[in-house]
Amino acid sequence: MLSSPLVVRIPPSMPMTDEQFFEFCQINRNLRIERNKTGEIVIMPPTGSETGNREGNIFGQLWLWSEQDGTGITFSSSTGFILSTGAERSPDASWIKLERWNALSPEQQQKFAPICPDFVIELRSASDNLKPLQEKILEYMSEAGFQLGWLIDRKNRKVYIYRPSQEVECLDNPDTVSGDRVLPGFSLNMTKVW
Repeated sequence: MLSSPLVVRIPPSMPMTDEQFFEFCQINRNLRIERNKTGEIVIMPPTGSETGNREGNIFGQLWLWSEQDGTGITFSSSTGFILSTGAERSPDASWIKLERWNALSPEQQQKFAPICPDFVIELRSASDNLKPLQEKILEYMSEAGFQLGWLIDRKNRKVYIYRPSQEVECLDNPDTVSGDRVLPGFSLNMTKVW
């Protein structure tokens, strides 16, 4: 059964600041919460165990590469980022170059950092519709700093690759996906993702 995210609309007369939204998320830690660019709060259903395992595998592969490479840092799906549109998003896995991350103040790094990751991965779970995930990746693409995004559609065994100023590339049932020039030497082994 597909379960849609719950959308909570906030009256325009009561906008929530970034600080208030961060506090709201902290007191509701057991929920997966994002805020879109129109200020609506989106509460996503938890993933199933199988999807959570696949998401962990993706993050683990990215983290191992990042630790060896040393040019950036990785973030898990529970990390929120504030985009220039005002949206607060949490990709399933992401990576930021060290020089961009280190340019943020310690206070900015402790909360939802006002930065778009260089690289994002979104994994379609059984409860996800494809269109909202595609729109989410397009939102990252409009941000300064974004260089590469992967939307992994397990249901159809496809990987959509997003790069700035380029057409979306679709790989059918790949064994691996390469990090290109953005993540040199990184290749995601898809055998444990499918």
